[in-house]
Amino acid sequence: MRPYWKGYLKLALVSCPIALHAACSTAERIAFRQINMATGNRLRQQLIDEETGAPVAPEHKGRGYEVAKGRYLLVDDAELETIEIESTHTIEIDSFVPRAQIDQRFFDTPYYVTPSEPVGQEAFAVIREAMRHKTMVALGRLILSKRERVIALEPYGKGLLGTTPRYPYEVRDAKDYFADLPELALAPTCSRSPRRS
Repeated sequence: MRPYWKGYLKLALVSCPIALHAACSTAERIAFRQINMATGNRLRQQLIDEETGAPVAPEHKGRGYEVAKGRYLLVDDAELETIEIESTHTIEIDSFVPRAQIDQRFFDTPYYVTPSEPVGQEAFAVIREAMRHKTMVALGRLILSKRERVIALEPYGKGLLGTTPRYPYEVRDAKDYFADLPELALAPTCSRSPRRS
């Protein structure tokens, strides 16, 4: 299995070479194509200018950030490259937290983390077993897809499970959905089976 990311896991003076492998796959997911019902041919989507209704050639496609209704700050690839974060290919562990303190709604994309070279297996095992013994999750940072991400690392079998969390603005407040649910007083249930006569 080809790794998604390779680098180093670093905790204080201990570091070891690691690889991240995608823990989930959508390859087996059933997908439908859009079809022209009259001809049976597959349909292709086309970019259309919102104001003129005219098709847009691929070379005219760009990026923009909406600063006001209908007004965009145009950003080109060269500008994006100047602010691109340089990857160190290292996950530096910043802190440890009890697993129970992490709200499960924030977990997003899981990765299997393994040592990538035999020379790092012992250091990897020391870090993994220290977390397992204390029931702690390590929080670190890495560069994925040109963005700095937080990653939560926890023991998982012989390896680690690394999960990138969602940002707080991506998680909706549960109160918006549960506020109108009534508080119901339910009768206690009997845990014993009924007696047979």
